[in-house]
Amino acid sequence: MNDFPARQLRIGTRSSPMALAQVAQVSDLLRKIEPDLDIEVVPVTTEADKWQGDLAQLGGKGLFVKEIDTMLQRGQVDMAVHCIKDVPGDVPMPRGLIFAAYLPREEVRDTLLFPAGSDRQTLDDLPAGATVATSAVRRKAQINRVRPDLNVVRVRGAIGSRVEKLDGTRKIDTKLDAMILARAGLDRIDIADRARQVFTVEEVLPAVGAGALGLECRKDDDAVAHLLQQLNHEKTMTEITAERVMLHGLRGHCNSPIAGYCITEPDGQLSLRGMVFSRDGSKFVHAHFWGESLNDPAVLGSRVCAELLRQGARDIIEGIPH
Repeated sequence: MNDFPARQLRIGTRSSPMALAQVAQVSDLLRKIEPDLDIEVVPVTTEADKWQGDLAQLGGKGLFVKEIDTMLQRGQVDMAVHCIKDVPGDVPMPRGLIFAAYLPREEVRDTLLFPAGSDRQTLDDLPAGATVATSAVRRKAQINRVRPDLNVVRVRGAIGSRVEKLDGTRKIDTKLDAMILARAGLDRIDIADRARQVFTVEEVLPAVGAGALGLECRKDDDAVAHLLQQLNHEKTMTEITAERVMLHGLRGHCNSPIAGYCITEPDGQLSLRGMVFSRDGSKFVHAHFWGESLNDPAVLGSRVCAELLRQGARDIIEGIPH
């Protein structure tokens, strides 16, 4: 038995609508295990959320999780819910913290949206010189690889506010012709109907950890760790492990367009694809391996990383200012 009915569980989270929706989802799952669980949601507007400029100038997108991790280390909250794609892969886990569970992975694909009222449906419908907004260097590189004639610009903010910028209901300097957003994010705030083109993973390889939520706690908090572990989805954990081992070995920075996606084939074999791009997508390296007899996710991640490095990934990564 857990000691939770007699103890409050404080969940640290970003204050965006999507992050709060994720915490509501986790809270519902936890109450199925402990119906009387007393949960307090502790929303934080992180430094990265307040900053509308280039995240690299602040120190990278890891700032989305850093402040909440510090609160967790200090005992101000008991757990955190993180989008795994926002968790830096080039540094070790913060001291004393662990991911006790990963929820079943959701949709990993990226989608193309057009302004409200537009009759365009796909990337091919955009004329040369059209302006496409995205927050990710990974998406920019992959779009420019197939459509170097498009003007891909960076737009940040909560998903709802980004869509308002696309529609012109929230003022920005540039008129946008299209926008790329993660399908999982649209699902979480109930605007999936805005997606026109859903890219296959072959067209736009997902970010490492795409569509996955990690539940983080202090390593020495046995009660919380035990509670969270009951929600762990083993298949997702295995696949994420392969992707993050690859990412860690590449030592990319926040401006590195790196993509990686692991799946479990019907026969149980792990399959991991990794790609590293130059900023405009004109140069890239690609590797794809299977788990084979060992089928060990860490070994697979290391193999894909080694092959990408052999092909010149380090030179591509070092060639991008950060």
